[in-house]
Amino acid sequence: MVLIHYQDKPMAYARIEAIEPDMKKDWYQVTLLFLTIPAQTVTWILREAYIQGELFTMGGQPVRLEKVEKEKRGDRRQDTGDRINEQNKEEKATSDPNKDESKHGLGRLFGKKRK
Repeated sequence: MVLIHYQDKPMAYARIEAIEPDMKKDWYQVTLLFLTIPAQTVTWILREAYIQGELFTMGGQPVRLEKVEKEKRGDRRQDTGDRINEQNKEEKATSDPNKDESKHGLGRLFGKKRK
């Protein structure tokens, strides 16, 4: 996944579908799926340095690819999980133990009674 910068401004996200050698030595055919509406597939012929993020020009305009790193699970904000845990504790403390919980939440979706 890359963020395409055009004229030094973020323009669009794209997924790299394929990178294949071009006829010209040290150049590659890079097939990109632009995540726009509607999605568009294009093939650019680029050098490896351009694929790695070095600035290049198209039609005289500066273009740059920036790799988008996947967020690791451990990188998520901890307070979100803490908030959810606190909500669950509050719900358990205020819930009626005689109440049939199979009518609520995920238990109903999966056909299971919560215990």
